[in-house]
Amino acid sequence: MDDARARLLVIAFRHSINEPNIEAGFERLRGLAGGSLQYDAFRDALDACLREGLIREPVRLPEGALQCHWRLELTPAGVAAARALADPA
Repeated sequence: MDDARARLLVIAFRHSINEPNIEAGFERLRGLAGGSLQYDAFRDALDACLREGLIREPVRLPEGALQCHWRLELTPAGVAAARALADPA
């Protein structure tokens, strides 16, 4: 697993990421990653995690909401992968 994908999973496991759009979501993740995450790597990591079923679709329109928001949420498979990365014992 590449570094950006691993960081994305571990950060999503440890922090609640719920932002108004992808740009704000990226900035939040980048801050949690110590400023070292690049946008292209972030986008590629998101795509890979979606394809592998490790995260849920991040763009949501909650019931009764007037606009979409962006949320990074792990699936059960993503939680297992993040746990293995966070505690590789």
